[in-house]
Amino acid sequence: MLDFITQKKHDESRQGEAFAPEQAGVQQFSKRFYIESYGCQMNFADSEVVASILQEGGFGATRNYEEADLILINTCSIREKAEQTVRKRLTDLRKVKQNRPGALIGVLGCMAERLKSKFLEEEKLVDIVVGPDAYRTLPSLITEAEGGQKAVNVLLSREETYADIAPVRLGGDGVSAFVSIMRGCNNMCSFCVVPFTRGRERSRDAISIVNECQVLFDEGYKEVTLLGQNVDSYYWVDESTDTIVNFAQLLEKVALISPLLRVRFSTSHPKDITDEVLHTMAKYENICKYIHLPVQSGSTRVLQLMNRTYTREWYIAKVDRIRAIMPDCGISSDIIAGFCTETEEEHQETMSLMEYSKYDLSYMFFYSERPGTLAARRYEDDIPEDVKKRRLDEIVHLQNKLSHESNVRDLGKTFKVLIEGDSKKSGNDWKGRNSQNKMLVFPKGDHKVNKGDYVMVKVTDCTKATLLGEIV
Repeated sequence: MLDFITQKKHDESRQGEAFAPEQAGVQQFSKRFYIESYGCQMNFADSEVVASILQEGGFGATRNYEEADLILINTCSIREKAEQTVRKRLTDLRKVKQNRPGALIGVLGCMAERLKSKFLEEEKLVDIVVGPDAYRTLPSLITEAEGGQKAVNVLLSREETYADIAPVRLGGDGVSAFVSIMRGCNNMCSFCVVPFTRGRERSRDAISIVNECQVLFDEGYKEVTLLGQNVDSYYWVDESTDTIVNFAQLLEKVALISPLLRVRFSTSHPKDITDEVLHTMAKYENICKYIHLPVQSGSTRVLQLMNRTYTREWYIAKVDRIRAIMPDCGISSDIIAGFCTETEEEHQETMSLMEYSKYDLSYMFFYSERPGTLAARRYEDDIPEDVKKRRLDEIVHLQNKLSHESNVRDLGKTFKVLIEGDSKKSGNDWKGRNSQNKMLVFPKGDHKVNKGDYVMVKVTDCTKATLLGEIV
């Protein structure tokens, strides 16, 4: 399961973000589309694939949904609150049809696959429903919907990777970009809907991945994040040479494009990350020293109920191995509070494992039963909500403490930082991340540097979320 862009809960995942590519003026297209994305990084990467398909079909992007002929919501189904947020947004967007009767509204992504009949028949919220593996059919589905038909394609595929489609970079900073390397998931974690909404795991060919990263670098991008539900299980066979490319080898191929191109990845499943990956990370300075390593629970019994296929002790040994090979590696995690039958003692085990691992940050939420998952079929959701919330609050409080302690340890250190743009609070400051994925904010001063440049920054102060420093 991919990490969410939030530090509290997956419930509070990235709210819908709407983007239009800077280079695509709407004047050259006869119709315009607007797209909002919710949830994980994979959804945002998928929206860029959809934008490419739509542009080929004669649609130009717009940042204003009120002038769009096609409004798309790329949805997340991981938490109940995420679905509620999307439903409310769709209800609001239906009002657009009062002013633009010919406008079409479509749902993409995980909710599309899971709730297709409700959207189309019970709630009548949308005209088009497209699952994660059916984006190529969007032009024909739009034609169907324009003719008054409800257009649906939520078929899952064992082959689709969109490897031949060049994504249109939507609203990015021109510095960092997502590159999808695989789709689907074979890990049947009992709490997770991803295997049912995104299908079985399949890896994109390494040649197209490296080519996409090369093009991004040539266009001025300085950082790529390789995306997959479980990147460490990446596996592709080059039939022309009958050789296998695993994730460590793919990482190396991308790193070798240029030492000026930073390489990140997300997400790792603890059972699959190998010493070969860790040694490859240690070997190349431009492969970021940061691993998102979801633990979910610190209790072996609960981990077994979750079907995570490792024990508490095994996970701790993996953390120890990462620290041994890369002492400076940043580690973050996903944590679920209040999973079925979790006892107070098991909750404390999660807290103690957090203390041991010293996570730089965590993505934390309380358990919410998702229909169709193994947990929904096998176990009773028997932890009262007030207990779940209290346990989550304790986890969040502890993580805030750990994050602050992690930042305090960096006081006085100097890091290589990639400038991503202006600080949110002041145009007089730059912001950027170091190799460990920590955000640094520092004054521009009289330094002749620009967005996309690397600078050395000495840490002089910190908050629990941000390092503050100065260029040296």
